[in-house]
Amino acid sequence: MDDAARARDAAREALADVEPEQLREALDARIGDAAVTPGVLALVTARALDPDVDLGDVADRAAGVQLIYEGLRLTRTVARDEPWVTAPTAADIEADMDVLAADVLVSRGFSLLACTDAARPAVDVVRAFGRDQTLRDREDPDGAAAAALDRNLEVDALELAVVAGTTAVGGDPPEELLAYARDLAADCDGEFPPAGRALPEATADRIADISERAVSATDR
Repeated sequence: MDDAARARDAAREALADVEPEQLREALDARIGDAAVTPGVLALVTARALDPDVDLGDVADRAAGVQLIYEGLRLTRTVARDEPWVTAPTAADIEADMDVLAADVLVSRGFSLLACTDAARPAVDVVRAFGRDQTLRDREDPDGAAAAALDRNLEVDALELAVVAGTTAVGGDPPEELLAYARDLAADCDGEFPPAGRALPEATADRIADISERAVSATDR
């Protein structure tokens, strides 16, 4: 199973008991269409740092990162489009479903990370998102400042992914690795493209190299 399929399946499994059925189907469809770049990066990071790691044990962390990102991304879309302002009644119902779906995605993501060393960073991501969106409301919605605030979500999601992957094998990410995650996010124009195109082929090698240099520097 490739990393994208593993991350997607783990995210779907975490949502399998959601009720009512209409909500569960909407969540499943959203995950099925999602770019799972954050979840994939968590898996790639763990394997790069420990080639023998059981990715089945890391999959829940990857799913947690992915679900939090998906929930916040959906929240950002609803806040940006404001569907209740212009939509007819039927679309209002769909928008209400989106808000509910976003809440479920974030809460399930938190539950998967709650007992891990990525729990606090996950809280920080949500808090940063709230601050950014509050500041965005004061900006020209089509301006560069608002766009930059929106893009912070992708940056934070990939930082959380490397934290989840690194702590899964018993370590903490060095600052250079967090900087590399930020660089990966900067290469994306807003929302992530499909995971196979979003992460360079050399991502795992780069992560391993950064980690080895950080360990060497610590041992001096």
